Amino acid sequence: MKHNHRPKIDTLSDIHEYKNVTKNRLVLSMIITASVMVIEVVGSILTGSLALGSDAGHMFTHLFALAISFTAIVISCKEPCHHRTFGYYRAEILAALFNSIFLFGVTAYIFFQGIERLLNPQPVLGFEMLLVALAGLAANGFSILILRNSVRNDLNVKGAFLHMFADTASSILIIGGAIVVSLTGWYIIDPLLGIGISMLIFVWAFGLMRDSINVLMETAPKAINADVVTEEIKKNVPEVTAINDMHIWEITSGMYSLTAHIEANIVDSGDVSEIIRRINKLLNDKFGVEHTTIQIEPEKK
Repeated sequence: MKHNHRPKIDTLSDIHEYKNVTKNRLVLSMIITASVMVIEVVGSILTGSLALGSDAGHMFTHLFALAISFTAIVISCKEPCHHRTFGYYRAEILAALFNSIFLFGVTAYIFFQGIERLLNPQPVLGFEMLLVALAGLAANGFSILILRNSVRNDLNVKGAFLHMFADTASSILIIGGAIVVSLTGWYIIDPLLGIGISMLIFVWAFGLMRDSINVLMETAPKAINADVVTEEIKKNVPEVTAINDMHIWEITSGMYSLTAHIEANIVDSGDVSEIIRRINKLLNDKFGVEHTTIQIEPEKK
């Protein structure tokens, strides 16, 4: 059975500390990405490579995605107010959704440029294309190492990470294509790579959009099954006889909430607090649910 295992972030202070670390990683990734984007733009112009040009455009979307993610984290750290009682955490999910939509646009552009190049092949400088692609691969690999620890707990950062991962994959493809072009002179390889990269981006963008929409629609987190939660509560807290009107949802990446009406065999008033304490401990330890609202009611005879 798969349960949620992620770093504990119990208080608002812990959340803000985690976000600050993530912001610093995003800034460093933005600097690297911007530098390589300039190199690829120049390399595309000098070599005539569509694959490099599409990769430079893709790098621009990465830079944009990183900037959106950074801005979303800054907004999400604002304190809750009287009309936004959950705070601004959903800003990160909106950023992830926006990044996925933006990726669809990039995919369409690269795809149609590739089709046009297939119909009208253009000469490409294979060796120079290879050098620029190697620089892009090194930069993307470094950015992935920087962001890897933030991905599991933050869908917003996952959006930016997928941009970087997609470009790493495309850099590898471009390196292979550059070698083939250098050895054979088959210029048609370049637009084929561009089309392949666009399809790869589309698949990842679709997954990111799906996950973002699931959070916004307050779907139960993928790692948590409401039926399993019910079984575990009944098994570990035998006083519980029925669980009604249970809702589990994700406020933002890794921040889970649960509400439920629970019928229990209550002997005296002190039992209620103890039952709630044990249920909360179980939900926190086994499923990572830290925010709960549980209403205990006497067992219906």
